[in-house]
Amino acid sequence: MNKSLLRVLHGERRTIPPVWLMRQAGRYLPEYRATREQAGGFLDLCFSPKLAAEVTLQPIRRFGFDGAILFSDILVVPHALGRKVRFEVGEGPKLEPIGTPQTVASLPAEIDHDLLAPVYETIALVKGMLPPDVTFLGFCGAPWTVATYMIAGEGTPDQAPARLFAYRHPDAFEWLIECLVQASIGYLARQLRAGVDAVQIFDTWAGILPPEEFRRWCIAPTEKIVRGVRAQVPDAKIIGFPRGAGSMLPHYADAVAVDAVGLDWMIERRFAKEQVQRRKPVQGNLDPLALLAGGAALDAGIEAVLEAFGDGPFIFNLGHGILPETPVAHVEHLLKRIRA
Repeated sequence: MNKSLLRVLHGERRTIPPVWLMRQAGRYLPEYRATREQAGGFLDLCFSPKLAAEVTLQPIRRFGFDGAILFSDILVVPHALGRKVRFEVGEGPKLEPIGTPQTVASLPAEIDHDLLAPVYETIALVKGMLPPDVTFLGFCGAPWTVATYMIAGEGTPDQAPARLFAYRHPDAFEWLIECLVQASIGYLARQLRAGVDAVQIFDTWAGILPPEEFRRWCIAPTEKIVRGVRAQVPDAKIIGFPRGAGSMLPHYADAVAVDAVGLDWMIERRFAKEQVQRRKPVQGNLDPLALLAGGAALDAGIEAVLEAFGDGPFIFNLGHGILPETPVAHVEHLLKRIRA
């Protein structure tokens, strides 16, 4: 196995850590902007296999990252559950909000894989063109994070609509989470069978939950997804990324059988090293703003991350997605420093 990133997911330490960046195929790249304009809308791009494959491969061609991540979006899952999803320029995603327990009860028991067929076709196209040493990553959103968008119909600063719905209608919310668990199991298993080497579960809004709710809505559903995927694909390699988990991160690492844990930029690195990396490989955690700033701030950030995690199994990444304003030259500098 000559895929450095995949070897880390098997528990190996690499002298030069493998690198990929969340949102590495995105608006900071001029070639991405040109392809998106060609596609029209964002979802049109996600569901156009040739164009989605092209933007998946663009950062690999330009930078030589060790991992390529499928170009798609976490909200294709509610789309495949029959909910209307659209993306407004400058405003982000808009969904048909779920306002009542009755609406939740009307959700289908199974995801419509026919609606996701273009995603699986994209995977096949990318797999045929990817360099043999590059690990191919698929992904989904964690049930809690996807549910927050489905309840509110959009992103909100503290995701209060979903939190209130969960307190007021716990049975209905539990059914929504279960629908998303089962949909995610099927979706990730299909991605793995289509050709990705590993998958990541993004729980972008995990950090806004109090500890009891974190265990209920973040840890338990994600662990169920991991078990469900491995029931279909026994050797599946899975990364979990509960952004903002903070002091709950060791509980997540213990309870969820992921192969690596993603670290956001807010976590104290010594804590993460002692409490998480000794349990399993970690991934992260450079502040995306340090990459945007460049210069001394970027160099200091890179060195701090490498010093903290470089002597164990580790994948270099950001603590969240790359920002659209990030200069390409800063990404080139980051890779040069890590691989020097």
